[in-house]
Amino acid sequence: MHRVRKAPHALARHYRARRAQPVVELVHQPHPYARALSLVTVVLFGAWLGLLIVGNVRAPVGPMDTTMTLRPSLTGGTKINVSPLGALELRSHIAPIRLDVDVDQLDPVRSQALVDHPERLSGLQDEVTRDVGHGTLDLAVRSGVAVVSGATALGLAVYRRPRRALAAGGLALTLLAASGATAFATWNPKSVLEPKFSGLLSSAPSVVGNARSIVSEFDVYQKELARLVTNVTKLYDVTSTLPAYAPDPSTIRVLHVSDIHLNPASWKIIASLVKQYKIDAIVDSGDTMDHGTAAENGFLDPAADLGAPYVWVRGNHDSQVTQNYLERMDNVHVLDEGRAVSVAGLRFAGIGDPQYTPDRSVQQAGDPAEELAGARLSSFLNDQKAAGTPVDIAIAHNPVAARETDGEVPLALAGHLHHSEMEVMKYGTRLRIEGSTGGSGLRAVEGKHPDPIETSILYLDRDTRRLQAWDEIKLGGLGLTTAEVSRHLPRENQPGASLTPGTPSPSTPGSPSSPTPGTPSPTTPRSPSPSP
Repeated sequence: MHRVRKAPHALARHYRARRAQPVVELVHQPHPYARALSLVTVVLFGAWLGLLIVGNVRAPVGPMDTTMTLRPSLTGGTKINVSPLGALELRSHIAPIRLDVDVDQLDPVRSQALVDHPERLSGLQDEVTRDVGHGTLDLAVRSGVAVVSGATALGLAVYRRPRRALAAGGLALTLLAASGATAFATWNPKSVLEPKFSGLLSSAPSVVGNARSIVSEFDVYQKELARLVTNVTKLYDVTSTLPAYAPDPSTIRVLHVSDIHLNPASWKIIASLVKQYKIDAIVDSGDTMDHGTAAENGFLDPAADLGAPYVWVRGNHDSQVTQNYLERMDNVHVLDEGRAVSVAGLRFAGIGDPQYTPDRSVQQAGDPAEELAGARLSSFLNDQKAAGTPVDIAIAHNPVAARETDGEVPLALAGHLHHSEMEVMKYGTRLRIEGSTGGSGLRAVEGKHPDPIETSILYLDRDTRRLQAWDEIKLGGLGLTTAEVSRHLPRENQPGASLTPGTPSPSTPGSPSSPTPGTPSPTTPRSPSPSP
């Protein structure tokens, strides 16, 4: 009986003892450092995504329409992209964020007012300062919203806990505020006096003077900089007001480049033109290299990522090593021995230059070798026609070889001469010879006057695959900041013409067709005044 009365008390003590014992969990708790690293990773990646998606502001700066963006960076600073001229970088601040300013276009009204009234340049500095201030303020607000939204959304997707997600958003905002404070504390307004230029703008220091002359002759520097700004304004005025030819899906746009000769600025120009003109295919008619050595191969890497398929034939400065390297690249089509390929609705065929003459020590075979190569290409074209797959455009580096295709294709493309020509040959084939898209490379310093950078955009009808018009683009060579864009129409496409496409034109070879009254597309070059 005594044991029965004690049983409830013993049972209660037993359960109290069990509750007092530590509970062993089977779920592994992460290390605090690992949790912190995970949170920081989520915050940084989410903030970057937010900035990438919604963290940009379109703002007017003087006569320009710009897009401002904050980007993560180890060195900070400001980068101003002036497509297609290049970019300039300023050491404006030291912080883990960089300010990117993309110059999209010039407002026609504001830019024309600046060109017509150069005296307004004196107040341009204050106007730009105000515009940059307003744009930066808008960018700061939008960037704050972007990083908080990005980090919070990613935190919610990863942790599935609102509290952790809000903590990620708060930490992202704190990091952005700290970065902004650091940028403000290290702001260097004098960085504009020592910019780093790239692309075509690398010639700007020779135009505006070096740092020492800027300090000693600031008034002269202001005037020269104003002229440079005016020339850039006129360049954008030319390219923005030039009528676009058939801007509809029925038009195929081909960018013809040649004789780059290791000029790295050419890749930036090509990429910009591909984007601006919505290019469908790029044709390079050779001499991309200077000596064709394996050490130069790395220069070719941008060819695969220019935004359009790249069709290439070997020039006399390109070796078989060069060709083998390009053949392994994606988005690049190497044509040789009459090989044909269909790209962007057009059928191309080409042959590499039979001569390899990287320097004067190599004996040249001369025109007979080129004529033989052209005859082989013509035979290949004839075979394609007999097989029911006719070629639309034939490509050779040397015009001597390209002329052998007369009568086999509507259009033949070549380079080699370092100046542009257009002619209709005896049997109706139109031959386009491109200038040097690299400004002749290092050869630009051999003569008294530097060679211009030349390229052209060919507009072809998608149904007939015949040339409808072409734009010639010419940029000033080494040390120059001039530019011109001219529109040309084949004679058979001008109003009132009775000639059919492919019919030989009586126009003089090498010269554009004469303008016809009432033609909507101008054939007269429109260019800014020469730089100082």
